[in-house]
Amino acid sequence: MAVLMDVYTRAIRGWELSRHLDQPLTLAALERALSAGCHPAIHHSAQGVQYAATAYIARLDQVGAQISMAEQGEPRQNGYAERLMRTIKEEEVALTEYHDFADAYAQLGRFLDDVYHQKRIHSALGYLTPAEFETAYHTRLLSSVVLP
Repeated sequence: MAVLMDVYTRAIRGWELSRHLDQPLTLAALERALSAGCHPAIHHSAQGVQYAATAYIARLDQVGAQISMAEQGEPRQNGYAERLMRTIKEEEVALTEYHDFADAYAQLGRFLDDVYHQKRIHSALGYLTPAEFETAYHTRLLSSVVLP
């Protein structure tokens, strides 16, 4: 599974599930995020070959994202992603029996889009869900705009 998370809001911007850990997996997750309007200023990842692949780096360059990678063997430098994957494993994968790959894909999508984004609170977000936090952020942003 490849997941792109906005670390400020904890919102999942793109994800993909595959039977293979390769460039098409991460590129599909990135394209999902980009097609949803997410254009990251900074893209931080582990040093996996799929994140350093030519097409993946080229796509990030096309959208003007600064590329940042954790040092080799330093999972603490990618703590947000490590914690997210632990949450997915503990709160979805360990509790669900999938019938087949299509079922796993659908159930993981439901978890990320509905549960994680809409229902799961985060202490770092003031005990709001990512959706609530984003709404509050945009409300504050709009209320601070001074009209001429």
